[in-house]
Amino acid sequence: MALLSLGINHLTAPVDIREKVAFAPGQMRHALHELQDIPAINESVIVSTCNRTEIYCDTSSDCSDTIMHWLTAHHGINENGLAPFIYQHSDREVARHLFRVASGLDSMVLGEPQILGQLKESYDQARGGNSINSILDRLFQHSFSVAKRVRTDTEIGSNPVSVAFAAVSLSKQIFGKLNELHALLIGAGETIELVSRHLKSQQIGSMTIANRSVERAQILADQIGADAVQINTVPEQLAQADIVISSTASQLPILGKGATESALKKRKHRPIFMVDLAVPRDIEAEVGTLQDIYLYSVDDLKTVVDENLRGRELAAEAALEIVNLEVTMFDQWLKTHQSADHIRQMRDSADLIKQQAIEKALLQLKQASDPEEAIQRLANEITNKLMHRPTLEMRKALQNEDEERIELLKSLITPDSQ
Repeated sequence: MALLSLGINHLTAPVDIREKVAFAPGQMRHALHELQDIPAINESVIVSTCNRTEIYCDTSSDCSDTIMHWLTAHHGINENGLAPFIYQHSDREVARHLFRVASGLDSMVLGEPQILGQLKESYDQARGGNSINSILDRLFQHSFSVAKRVRTDTEIGSNPVSVAFAAVSLSKQIFGKLNELHALLIGAGETIELVSRHLKSQQIGSMTIANRSVERAQILADQIGADAVQINTVPEQLAQADIVISSTASQLPILGKGATESALKKRKHRPIFMVDLAVPRDIEAEVGTLQDIYLYSVDDLKTVVDENLRGRELAAEAALEIVNLEVTMFDQWLKTHQSADHIRQMRDSADLIKQQAIEKALLQLKQASDPEEAIQRLANEITNKLMHRPTLEMRKALQNEDEERIELLKSLITPDSQ
Protein backbone atom coordinates (compact mmCIF):
# COMPACT_ATOMS: atom_id res chain seq x y z
CA MET A 1 0.00 0.00 0.00
CA ALA A 2 1.10 3.62 -0.57
CA LEU A 3 -0.27 7.06 0.21
CA LEU A 4 -0.75 9.42 -2.72
CA SER A 5 -2.09 12.96 -3.04
CA LEU A 6 -2.57 14.99 -6.19
CA GLY A 7 -4.03 18.47 -6.62
CA ILE A 8 -3.88 22.16 -7.45
CA ASN A 9 -4.23 25.24 -5.26
CA HIS A 10 -4.02 29.04 -5.28
CA LEU A 11 -0.21 28.85 -5.34
CA THR A 12 0.01 26.68 -8.46
CA ALA A 13 -3.04 27.64 -10.54
CA PRO A 14 -5.09 30.77 -11.34
CA VAL A 15 -8.78 30.83 -10.50
CA ASP A 16 -9.89 30.08 -14.08
CA ILE A 17 -7.99 26.76 -13.85
CA ARG A 18 -9.05 25.97 -10.28
CA GLU A 19 -12.74 26.41 -11.08
CA LYS A 20 -12.50 23.85 -13.90
CA VAL A 21 -11.62 21.01 -11.52
CA ALA A 22 -13.77 22.04 -8.55
CA PHE A 23 -16.33 19.53 -7.22
CA ALA A 24 -19.72 20.79 -6.11
CA PRO A 25 -21.01 19.16 -2.89
CA GLY A 26 -23.72 17.36 -4.86
CA GLN A 27 -21.09 15.78 -7.15
CA MET A 28 -18.87 14.44 -4.39
CA ARG A 29 -20.59 11.12 -3.67
CA HIS A 30 -20.63 10.12 -7.35
CA ALA A 31 -17.01 11.26 -7.84
CA LEU A 32 -15.84 9.17 -4.88
CA HIS A 33 -17.62 6.10 -6.30
CA GLU A 34 -15.84 6.63 -9.63
CA LEU A 35 -12.48 6.92 -7.86
CA GLN A 36 -13.10 3.74 -5.90
CA ASP A 37 -13.76 1.92 -9.19
CA ILE A 38 -10.08 2.38 -10.10
CA PRO A 39 -8.60 -1.06 -9.20
CA ALA A 40 -5.44 0.25 -7.51
CA ILE A 41 -7.32 2.62 -5.16
CA ASN A 42 -8.18 1.24 -1.72
CA GLU A 43 -9.38 4.47 -0.08
CA SER A 44 -10.01 8.02 -1.28
CA VAL A 45 -10.96 11.51 -0.07
CA ILE A 46 -11.63 14.54 -2.29
CA VAL A 47 -11.04 18.04 -0.90
CA SER A 48 -12.55 20.84 -2.99
CA THR A 49 -12.67 24.52 -1.97
CA CYS A 50 -12.43 27.81 -3.84
CA ASN A 51 -8.65 27.74 -3.35
CA ARG A 52 -7.83 24.05 -3.87
CA THR A 53 -8.88 20.70 -5.28
CA GLU A 54 -6.95 17.74 -3.85
CA ILE A 55 -7.35 13.97 -4.05
CA TYR A 56 -5.97 11.77 -1.26
CA CYS A 57 -5.67 8.02 -1.82
CA ASP A 58 -4.35 4.86 -0.28
CA THR A 59 -3.24 2.74 -3.23
CA SER A 60 -1.93 -0.74 -3.91
CA SER A 61 0.29 0.54 -6.76
CA ASP A 62 1.34 3.81 -8.38
CA CYS A 63 -1.76 5.06 -10.16
CA SER A 64 -1.10 8.81 -10.31
CA ASP A 65 -1.42 8.85 -14.11
CA THR A 66 -4.74 7.02 -13.87
CA ILE A 67 -6.05 9.49 -11.27
CA MET A 68 -4.93 12.41 -13.43
CA HIS A 69 -6.70 10.90 -16.42
CA TRP A 70 -9.85 10.35 -14.32
CA LEU A 71 -9.80 13.92 -12.95
CA THR A 72 -9.58 15.53 -16.39
CA ALA A 73 -12.09 13.13 -17.94
CA HIS A 74 -14.55 13.72 -15.09
CA HIS A 75 -14.45 17.48 -15.69
CA GLY A 76 -14.14 17.24 -19.47
CA ILE A 77 -10.87 19.19 -19.72
CA ASN A 78 -7.58 18.66 -21.53
CA GLU A 79 -5.03 16.69 -19.50
CA ASN A 80 -2.05 18.52 -21.00
CA GLY A 81 -3.63 21.85 -20.10
CA LEU A 82 -3.95 20.87 -16.43
CA ALA A 83 -0.65 19.03 -15.94
CA PRO A 84 1.59 22.15 -15.44
CA PHE A 85 -0.49 23.19 -12.42
CA ILE A 86 -0.62 19.82 -10.64
CA TYR A 87 1.47 18.89 -7.61
CA GLN A 88 1.87 15.38 -6.24
CA HIS A 89 3.01 13.86 -2.94
CA SER A 90 3.56 10.31 -1.75
CA ASP A 91 3.77 8.49 1.59
CA ARG A 92 5.03 10.69 4.47
CA GLU A 93 4.98 13.80 2.26
CA VAL A 94 1.22 13.31 1.90
CA ALA A 95 0.94 13.59 5.67
CA ARG A 96 3.21 16.64 5.74
CA HIS A 97 1.12 18.41 3.09
CA LEU A 98 -2.22 17.60 4.72
CA PHE A 99 -0.99 18.65 8.17
CA ARG A 100 0.17 21.99 6.71
CA VAL A 101 -3.19 22.46 4.98
CA ALA A 102 -5.18 21.64 8.13
CA SER A 103 -3.06 24.06 10.19
CA GLY A 104 -3.61 26.96 7.78
CA LEU A 105 0.06 27.00 6.71
CA ASP A 106 -0.85 26.42 3.05
CA SER A 107 -3.73 28.90 2.90
CA MET A 108 -4.02 32.14 0.93
CA VAL A 109 -4.40 33.91 4.28
CA LEU A 110 -1.75 32.40 6.56
CA GLY A 111 -3.30 30.69 9.56
CA GLU A 112 -6.95 31.07 8.50
CA PRO A 113 -9.15 28.55 10.32
CA GLN A 114 -11.87 27.94 7.70
CA ILE A 115 -9.91 25.23 5.88
CA LEU A 116 -10.10 22.91 8.90
CA GLY A 117 -13.89 22.89 8.73
CA GLN A 118 -13.72 22.23 4.99
CA LEU A 119 -11.38 19.28 5.54
CA LYS A 120 -13.77 17.84 8.11
CA GLU A 121 -16.63 18.14 5.61
CA SER A 122 -14.56 16.29 2.99
CA TYR A 123 -13.74 13.59 5.53
CA ASP A 124 -17.43 13.21 6.43
CA GLN A 125 -18.37 12.96 2.75
CA ALA A 126 -15.80 10.20 2.25
CA ARG A 127 -17.11 8.33 5.29
CA GLY A 128 -20.65 8.71 4.00
CA GLY A 129 -19.55 7.40 0.61
CA ASN A 130 -17.71 4.41 2.15
CA SER A 131 -14.48 5.43 0.43
CA ILE A 132 -12.42 5.70 3.61
CA ASN A 133 -10.93 3.01 5.82
CA SER A 134 -8.20 2.65 8.41
CA ILE A 135 -5.35 4.45 6.60
CA LEU A 136 -7.06 7.67 5.48
CA ASP A 137 -9.22 7.66 8.59
CA ARG A 138 -6.07 7.76 10.73
CA LEU A 139 -4.42 10.33 8.41
CA PHE A 140 -7.31 12.81 8.52
CA GLN A 141 -8.00 12.35 12.23
CA HIS A 142 -4.30 12.99 12.86
CA SER A 143 -4.45 16.16 10.72
CA PHE A 144 -7.33 17.47 12.84
CA SER A 145 -5.37 16.93 16.05
CA VAL A 146 -2.29 18.60 14.52
CA ALA A 147 -4.37 21.65 13.58
CA LYS A 148 -5.76 21.83 17.12
CA ARG A 149 -2.27 21.60 18.61
CA VAL A 150 -0.98 24.34 16.28
CA ARG A 151 -3.87 26.61 17.33
CA THR A 152 -3.29 25.86 21.01
CA ASP A 153 0.52 26.00 21.10
CA THR A 154 1.22 28.90 18.69
CA GLU A 155 -0.14 32.39 18.02
CA ILE A 156 -0.84 31.69 14.35
CA GLY A 157 -4.58 32.38 14.58
CA SER A 158 -4.67 35.02 17.29
CA ASN A 159 -3.88 38.10 15.19
CA PRO A 160 -6.39 39.33 12.55
CA VAL A 161 -4.96 39.64 9.03
CA SER A 162 -7.99 41.05 7.17
CA VAL A 163 -9.24 44.61 7.58
CA ALA A 164 -12.75 43.31 8.28
CA PHE A 165 -11.56 41.05 11.09
CA ALA A 166 -9.15 43.72 12.36
CA ALA A 167 -12.02 46.23 12.61
CA VAL A 168 -14.08 43.87 14.75
CA SER A 169 -11.08 42.89 16.88
CA LEU A 170 -10.33 46.55 17.51
CA SER A 171 -13.92 47.15 18.63
CA LYS A 172 -13.51 44.32 21.17
CA GLN A 173 -10.33 45.91 22.49
CA ILE A 174 -12.17 49.19 23.04
CA PHE A 175 -15.48 47.94 24.42
CA GLY A 176 -14.69 44.44 25.72
CA LYS A 177 -17.95 42.50 25.32
CA LEU A 178 -20.15 43.46 22.38
CA ASN A 179 -23.38 41.75 23.41
CA GLU A 180 -25.06 44.96 24.62
CA LEU A 181 -23.87 47.17 21.77
CA HIS A 182 -25.46 48.25 18.48
CA ALA A 183 -23.50 48.37 15.22
CA LEU A 184 -24.34 50.50 12.19
CA LEU A 185 -22.82 49.09 8.99
CA ILE A 186 -22.79 51.37 5.96
CA GLY A 187 -22.72 49.53 2.63
CA ALA A 188 -23.67 45.99 1.65
CA GLY A 189 -20.70 44.73 -0.34
CA GLU A 190 -18.28 41.91 0.37
CA THR A 191 -16.29 43.80 3.03
CA ILE A 192 -19.39 44.76 5.03
CA GLU A 193 -20.69 41.21 4.68
CA LEU A 194 -17.45 39.92 6.24
CA VAL A 195 -17.63 42.55 8.98
CA SER A 196 -21.24 41.59 9.78
CA ARG A 197 -20.38 37.90 10.05
CA HIS A 198 -17.40 38.61 12.30
CA LEU A 199 -19.60 40.82 14.51
CA LYS A 200 -22.25 38.12 14.68
CA SER A 201 -19.62 35.54 15.70
CA GLN A 202 -18.61 37.93 18.52
CA GLN A 203 -22.28 38.04 19.66
CA ILE A 204 -22.93 41.71 18.85
CA GLY A 205 -26.17 42.92 20.48
CA SER A 206 -27.81 44.21 17.27
CA MET A 207 -26.95 45.50 13.79
CA THR A 208 -28.39 47.85 11.20
CA ILE A 209 -27.26 47.83 7.58
CA ALA A 210 -27.60 51.08 5.62
CA ASN A 211 -27.27 50.99 1.85
CA ARG A 212 -28.38 52.90 -1.22
CA SER A 213 -30.22 49.77 -2.35
CA VAL A 214 -32.40 48.77 0.60
CA GLU A 215 -33.23 45.53 -1.23
CA ARG A 216 -29.56 44.51 -1.27
CA ALA A 217 -29.17 45.53 2.36
CA GLN A 218 -32.23 43.46 3.24
CA ILE A 219 -30.76 40.32 1.65
CA LEU A 220 -27.69 40.56 3.90
CA ALA A 221 -29.79 41.64 6.90
CA ASP A 222 -31.98 38.54 6.57
CA GLN A 223 -28.89 36.31 6.59
CA ILE A 224 -27.42 37.74 9.79
CA GLY A 225 -30.51 38.87 11.70
CA ALA A 226 -30.13 42.64 11.24
CA ASP A 227 -32.28 45.61 10.20
CA ALA A 228 -31.99 47.24 6.76
CA VAL A 229 -32.40 50.99 6.11
CA GLN A 230 -31.84 53.54 3.36
CA ILE A 231 -28.38 55.12 3.43
CA ASN A 232 -29.78 58.66 3.67
CA THR A 233 -31.07 57.83 7.17
CA VAL A 234 -27.52 57.32 8.50
CA PRO A 235 -27.47 60.67 10.44
CA GLU A 236 -30.63 59.59 12.30
CA GLN A 237 -29.30 56.06 12.88
CA LEU A 238 -26.03 57.36 14.26
CA ALA A 239 -27.41 58.26 17.68
CA GLN A 240 -28.14 54.57 18.42
CA ALA A 241 -24.80 53.29 17.12
CA ASP A 242 -21.93 52.30 19.40
CA ILE A 243 -19.95 50.94 16.46
CA VAL A 244 -19.97 52.36 12.92
CA ILE A 245 -18.14 50.57 10.11
CA SER A 246 -18.44 51.92 6.58
CA SER A 247 -17.35 50.60 3.18
CA THR A 248 -19.12 52.04 0.15
CA ALA A 249 -18.13 53.12 -3.36
CA SER A 250 -19.33 56.68 -2.77
CA GLN A 251 -17.17 59.45 -4.20
CA LEU A 252 -18.33 61.86 -1.48
CA PRO A 253 -18.31 61.51 2.32
CA ILE A 254 -21.47 60.03 3.86
CA LEU A 255 -20.81 61.15 7.42
CA GLY A 256 -19.65 64.63 8.39
CA LYS A 257 -18.61 66.42 11.55
CA GLY A 258 -21.94 68.19 12.07
CA ALA A 259 -24.12 65.08 11.93
CA THR A 260 -21.72 63.28 14.26
CA GLU A 261 -21.74 66.14 16.80
CA SER A 262 -25.53 66.07 16.78
CA ALA A 263 -25.57 62.30 17.39
CA LEU A 264 -23.10 62.63 20.28
CA LYS A 265 -25.36 65.16 22.00
CA LYS A 266 -28.29 62.76 21.74
CA ARG A 267 -26.08 59.99 23.13
CA LYS A 268 -24.97 62.23 26.00
CA HIS A 269 -21.43 61.77 24.72
CA ARG A 270 -21.30 58.00 25.02
CA PRO A 271 -18.33 57.07 22.77
CA ILE A 272 -18.66 55.82 19.20
CA PHE A 273 -16.05 53.58 17.59
CA MET A 274 -15.83 54.28 13.84
CA VAL A 275 -13.94 52.46 11.11
CA ASP A 276 -13.82 53.86 7.58
CA LEU A 277 -12.78 51.09 5.19
CA ALA A 278 -13.68 53.04 2.04
CA VAL A 279 -11.39 54.68 -0.51
CA PRO A 280 -12.31 57.53 -1.06
CA ARG A 281 -13.29 57.93 2.58
CA ASP A 282 -16.92 57.70 3.69
CA ILE A 283 -16.32 59.59 6.95
CA GLU A 284 -14.81 63.09 6.95
CA ALA A 285 -11.39 63.20 8.61
CA GLU A 286 -12.57 66.04 10.89
CA VAL A 287 -14.92 63.60 12.62
CA GLY A 288 -11.84 62.07 14.24
CA THR A 289 -11.11 65.33 16.08
CA LEU A 290 -14.32 65.06 18.10
CA GLN A 291 -14.11 63.99 21.71
CA ASP A 292 -15.67 60.55 22.34
CA ILE A 293 -15.12 59.49 18.71
CA TYR A 294 -12.53 56.77 17.94
CA LEU A 295 -12.04 56.94 14.18
CA TYR A 296 -9.79 54.55 12.27
CA SER A 297 -9.09 54.61 8.52
CA VAL A 298 -8.24 51.70 6.25
CA ASP A 299 -4.58 52.78 6.44
CA ASP A 300 -4.65 52.55 10.24
CA LEU A 301 -5.97 49.01 10.02
CA LYS A 302 -3.50 48.12 7.27
CA THR A 303 -0.69 48.87 9.71
CA VAL A 304 -2.32 46.58 12.28
CA VAL A 305 -2.82 43.86 9.67
CA ASP A 306 0.81 44.07 8.48
CA GLU A 307 2.09 43.77 12.05
CA ASN A 308 -0.21 40.85 12.73
CA LEU A 309 0.88 39.13 9.53
CA ARG A 310 4.48 39.34 10.66
CA GLY A 311 3.37 37.82 13.96
CA ARG A 312 1.69 34.97 12.12
CA GLU A 313 4.81 34.36 10.04
CA LEU A 314 6.85 33.97 13.23
CA ALA A 315 4.17 31.65 14.64
CA ALA A 316 4.26 29.64 11.40
CA GLU A 317 7.88 28.68 12.13
CA ALA A 318 6.82 27.13 15.43
CA ALA A 319 3.85 25.51 13.71
CA LEU A 320 6.15 23.88 11.15
CA GLU A 321 8.17 22.30 13.94
CA ILE A 322 4.95 20.76 15.28
CA VAL A 323 4.01 19.53 11.81
CA ASN A 324 7.42 17.92 11.27
CA LEU A 325 7.23 16.10 14.61
CA GLU A 326 3.68 14.88 13.91
CA VAL A 327 4.68 13.69 10.42
CA THR A 328 7.34 11.48 12.00
CA MET A 329 4.81 10.07 14.44
CA PHE A 330 2.30 9.32 11.67
CA ASP A 331 5.03 7.75 9.53
CA GLN A 332 5.96 5.43 12.39
CA TRP A 333 2.32 4.39 12.77
CA LEU A 334 2.00 3.83 9.02
CA LYS A 335 5.10 1.62 8.88
CA THR A 336 3.86 -0.42 11.83
CA HIS A 337 0.47 -0.80 10.16
CA GLN A 338 2.07 -1.80 6.86
CA SER A 339 4.39 -4.31 8.56
CA ALA A 340 1.38 -5.89 10.26
CA ASP A 341 -0.23 -6.31 6.84
CA HIS A 342 2.92 -7.93 5.42
CA ILE A 343 3.16 -10.30 8.39
CA ARG A 344 -0.50 -11.18 8.00
CA GLN A 345 0.03 -11.93 4.29
CA MET A 346 3.05 -14.14 5.12
CA ARG A 347 1.09 -16.07 7.72
CA ASP A 348 -1.87 -16.42 5.37
CA SER A 349 0.45 -17.93 2.73
CA ALA A 350 1.93 -20.35 5.27
CA ASP A 351 -1.54 -21.32 6.48
CA LEU A 352 -2.59 -22.02 2.91
CA ILE A 353 0.41 -24.33 2.40
CA LYS A 354 -0.40 -26.08 5.68
CA GLN A 355 -4.09 -26.51 4.82
CA GLN A 356 -3.35 -27.90 1.37
CA ALA A 357 -0.88 -30.41 2.85
CA ILE A 358 -3.35 -31.48 5.57
CA GLU A 359 -6.12 -32.04 3.04
CA LYS A 360 -3.78 -34.14 0.95
CA ALA A 361 -2.68 -36.21 3.99
CA LEU A 362 -6.29 -36.78 5.11
CA LEU A 363 -7.15 -38.01 1.63
CA GLN A 364 -4.25 -40.48 1.77
CA LEU A 365 -5.45 -41.75 5.17
CA LYS A 366 -8.95 -42.28 3.78
CA GLN A 367 -7.35 -44.38 1.04
CA ALA A 368 -5.92 -46.68 3.76
CA SER A 369 -2.38 -45.32 3.63
CA ASP A 370 -0.02 -46.05 6.50
CA PRO A 371 -0.57 -43.23 9.10
CA GLU A 372 3.15 -42.91 9.82
CA GLU A 373 3.91 -42.63 6.12
CA ALA A 374 1.13 -40.04 5.67
CA ILE A 375 2.54 -37.93 8.51
CA GLN A 376 6.03 -38.16 7.01
CA ARG A 377 4.74 -37.03 3.61
CA LEU A 378 2.82 -34.20 5.26
CA ALA A 379 5.95 -32.93 7.02
CA ASN A 380 8.07 -33.25 3.87
CA GLU A 381 5.52 -31.40 1.73
CA ILE A 382 5.19 -28.52 4.17
CA THR A 383 8.97 -28.25 4.55
CA ASN A 384 9.58 -28.33 0.79
CA LYS A 385 6.99 -25.65 0.04
CA LEU A 386 8.07 -23.35 2.88
CA MET A 387 11.78 -23.75 1.95
CA HIS A 388 11.40 -23.40 -1.83
CA ARG A 389 11.65 -19.60 -2.05
CA PRO A 390 14.31 -19.16 0.73
CA THR A 391 16.44 -21.83 -1.00
CA LEU A 392 16.34 -19.93 -4.30
CA GLU A 393 17.22 -16.69 -2.52
CA MET A 394 20.09 -18.41 -0.65
CA ARG A 395 21.59 -19.64 -3.93
CA LYS A 396 21.49 -16.09 -5.34
CA ALA A 397 23.09 -14.70 -2.18
CA LEU A 398 25.86 -17.33 -2.28
CA GLN A 399 26.56 -16.59 -5.96
CA ASN A 400 26.77 -12.87 -5.22
CA GLU A 401 28.73 -13.44 -1.99
CA ASP A 402 26.15 -11.33 -0.20
CA GLU A 403 27.15 -12.17 3.39
CA GLU A 404 24.48 -9.95 4.99
CA ARG A 405 21.69 -11.63 3.03
CA ILE A 406 23.18 -15.11 3.70
CA GLU A 407 23.14 -14.49 7.45
CA LEU A 408 19.59 -13.12 7.29
CA LEU A 409 18.30 -16.18 5.42
CA LYS A 410 20.12 -18.53 7.81
CA SER A 411 18.54 -16.76 10.79
CA LEU A 412 15.08 -17.25 9.31
CA ILE A 413 15.38 -21.06 9.30
CA THR A 414 17.41 -21.58 12.48
CA PRO A 415 15.31 -23.48 15.05
CA ASP A 416 14.54 -21.77 18.35
CA SER A 417 16.73 -22.92 21.27
CA GLN A 418 13.61 -24.19 23.02
